[in-house]
Amino acid sequence: MATTPTSEAYNELQVAYDHFNKALFDGALPPCLITFQREKRMMGYFSPTRFARRRDSATTDEIALNPQHFDRRSDKETLSTLAHEMVHLWQHHNGKPGRRGYHNAEWGAKMESIGLMPSHTAAPGGKRVGERMSHYIIENGPFDIAATALLATGVEISWADKPPAPRPSTPPRPPKPTPPRPIVDDDPDDDEGWGPPSDGAPVIDEDGNTIVEIGGVSYVESPVPQNASNRVKFRCPNCGAQAWGKPSLLLLCGNPDCAEAPFDAIG
Repeated sequence: MATTPTSEAYNELQVAYDHFNKALFDGALPPCLITFQREKRMMGYFSPTRFARRRDSATTDEIALNPQHFDRRSDKETLSTLAHEMVHLWQHHNGKPGRRGYHNAEWGAKMESIGLMPSHTAAPGGKRVGERMSHYIIENGPFDIAATALLATGVEISWADKPPAPRPSTPPRPPKPTPPRPIVDDDPDDDEGWGPPSDGAPVIDEDGNTIVEIGGVSYVESPVPQNASNRVKFRCPNCGAQAWGKPSLLLLCGNPDCAEAPFDAIG
């Protein structure tokens, strides 16, 4: 009979459970139901008497492992999470667990005895007891030796959670075009460069910008020079601001002090 993904994935963990039960717990642990669960921020958990057999109401404990972490950790590190939860199972049946979620000193001492050092940071120097606890493998400790022997037999964690494909990046929106800037002469006494062209060439202002007519109003920086010969100069009668445009335009001054005074056509 061909091996299925289900039988392969769960048989590997069952073989590991039986191996560690014998090597680290002297065979004292009862069977349990091992599952895969995607619990956020958890690599695994233990839940006592979580399952009941329907035909006779027999119960069993659950050890759950999160497959989302399998691919980014070594097989030995994943198996250390299994052993971590086996310590919870041992304490449930043989010791005195702390209040819900609390890893007490008894649990910590058992962890260390099997070669896993409790640490809330998963690194040396972390707290040994607390609500959320991890561990690190003690080099050449009982677990390290037992796991090395198990992996040498060919046991491995074959199946891991496949991460979702990255979402395609959204191309950036093109910037909104900046509208052309109308030309207004702020210096009524300086007419240099503001007269209509005498030879059909584009008008160039004092800053070197090309002046063109668009919609009856003069603008700068047009990519296509325009013939601006049919234009007249307009001037505000109050502040003297000037602009070029078609003779038919009615221009109002935007200076707040001029109260939208109409520009005069001056030639």
